[in-house]
Parts: sequence; C-alpha cells; structure tokens
Amino acid sequence: MPGNSMMKLGFICVQNAGRSQMSAAFAERERRHREIEDSVDIITGGTAPADSVHEEVVIVMNEVDIDLSGHKPREVSSTELESCDIVATMGCSTLDIDADEADIRDWSLDDPHNKNIEHVRAIRDDIENRVATLFDQVETQITQWTRRTRLV
Repeated sequence: MPGNSMMKLGFICVQNAGRSQMSAAFAERERRHREIEDSVDIITGGTAPADSVHEEVVIVMNEVDIDLSGHKPREVSSTELESCDIVATMGCSTLDIDADEADIRDWSLDDPHNKNIEHVRAIRDDIENRVATLFDQVETQITQWTRRTRLV
C-alpha cells in the first residue's frame, strides 16, 4: 500500500466459479459496510475460468442476499495478481506468483461444485468468516497507513 492510496485484494481459484466468486462478493459487502470503498480494490479471477458461476453457489449466496447470477468467471494473470497487496487462493490456484510482490494466503477450501446444498452453505459461511477476519486486518493496515501519511 505504500506509494499507493488503494490496498488491492485478489481472490483466486482455477475456475473462478465458486469459492473466489463468493469471497469477492463478501469482500465487496465488507468494503461497503466498513465504508472503505476508496481504500480497497478487489479483483477475482481464475487460471482456467468456467463458463458460469456454479448454480449451487448462486443459490446459497441468494440466501444471504447476494446475487451472483449475472457474474461471469474471468481469467486473471500473474502480472495482475502481483499488483495485489494480498492474494487469497482457495486451495487450487495454479498461478506462479512472486511471493515478494504479494502476501499470498491459501485458504484450502473445498470446491463447492456438485456438492449438496448443506455442504455449500458450510463453505459459504467459512468464506464469509475468513473475509471478515481479513477485513479486520486490512482495516487496521489502512488506519496505520493513513496515520503515518498524515504525520509526514
């Protein structure tokens, strides 16, 4: 974040059709809720994107008032991810990312595709908690960075 007023977060998996889509959606909600839209940029993508977000993911996210039906998986490059301050992989990323460029965190989550709805709900709830915890850390870093820049 030094030298840049935005902290950039990446949520990545191979297909970008389940876990990373849920993570990015919860991150967008956290960013709005904490009123730090001007301080955090969010990207999501995959190394081999699927054609659409998994139906079971759309269903469980609708249960928490987040509509992913119009979202489309997209490809993400190593260069794009290396511009991130923090990259959360879902346990399946095949990207070769320079660890010196980004704080890489592997969340090792089960793939929700073709799982029963109860299992997908458990994955969703785990992701929601991980994103909230990540934003607690991010918000602290933003506050510290803001204080330092005011003192300069």
